[in-house]
Amino acid sequence: MNIMDFNVKKLAADAGTFLSRAVQFTEEKLGQAEKTELDAHLENLLSKAECTKIWTEKIMKQTEVLLQPNPNARIEEFVYEKLDRKAPSRINNPELLGQYMIDAGTEFGPGTAYGNALIKCGETQKRIGTADRELIQTSALNFLTPLRNFIEGDYKTIAKERKLLQNKRLDLDAAKTRLKKAKAAETRASQLNSARLEGDNIMVNFSYMLNFLHVKWLKSEQELRITQSEFDRQAEITRLLLEGISSTHAHHLRCLNDFVEAQMTYYAQCYQYMLDLQKQLGSFPSIYHCNNNQTSVAPIPSASSNVIGSSALTSTSGLVITSPSNLTDPKECSGSRKARVLYDYDAANSTELSLLADEVITVFSVIGMDSDWLMGERGNQKGRVPITYLELLN
Repeated sequence: MNIMDFNVKKLAADAGTFLSRAVQFTEEKLGQAEKTELDAHLENLLSKAECTKIWTEKIMKQTEVLLQPNPNARIEEFVYEKLDRKAPSRINNPELLGQYMIDAGTEFGPGTAYGNALIKCGETQKRIGTADRELIQTSALNFLTPLRNFIEGDYKTIAKERKLLQNKRLDLDAAKTRLKKAKAAETRASQLNSARLEGDNIMVNFSYMLNFLHVKWLKSEQELRITQSEFDRQAEITRLLLEGISSTHAHHLRCLNDFVEAQMTYYAQCYQYMLDLQKQLGSFPSIYHCNNNQTSVAPIPSASSNVIGSSALTSTSGLVITSPSNLTDPKECSGSRKARVLYDYDAANSTELSLLADEVITVFSVIGMDSDWLMGERGNQKGRVPITYLELLN
């Protein structure tokens, strides 16, 4: 029974407090009640905290979009995070593209120029995919997690204490209003008492009412002192929490530096990967950049001799390429490098060079030559060699 009485009394007290706050808040909005203003320093701290929260949320969400553009994947990761389970590993876009390129190059033939290039590009894309995965993991750990901890931890505590400060202020202002009304009523009663009303009963009743108002005034004054003390204490607690925002900014600055370093490492890796790939593919510009405009090459006999070895090579555009002994002119050649022979090859005529499997020769491109051929050199021997029989070395 006592417990029930206690619960009912507490419930009634809480309901009375809530009603008093609601009345005070409504009167403030209507301009019918005074409002205790917070000091300027505390207001500035509250504004700084709110601004920090808003921009931290925006930066965090956009960083998530940058690292994972797929919204469905972000939702899946969010669900697994809330379930406190590790999300399943998923192949990313560069890795998927790289795998497609490798499969295509294998299908076309690693010995062909296009197939070999596809495989090399695919391997580079997969390395970029691995670097992308490392960037996401590092950024999530060193940048996104601290931002999320602030939003879901520190700022929630600040918001809770801020709301409690608002309630204490409403209690204080409500107490001020009650004291003001009690003082006004007592003053009015004193004025009536000085009017010397006749009749003993009237005087006795009026004295009783005056004493009652005085007691009520004293009670309101005591209530005001209590609410003022609680408000001041809550304002100090809130101020101490808000002053920690400066430390939060310093911590987020360190996290931002970590994020920048992670990006710098990622882009440096990607640049190096693509630079290496460019060196592998860019040594033969006439092969990889001019295929669409390349015309066929056919040997035609010269006017002075019917011997095949002294014949000239010409394209349909009219460009004449002389015999192998004259093809080393620097103006007509570019990008010499080493190549390993994959299969034996027997020269069809004197313009070609016979090859043995596993030997290493020097090759270079010649302007106007068919894209499926390179000029090969082994010691003093020179001649055309098919690209499909070669593996270009770094």
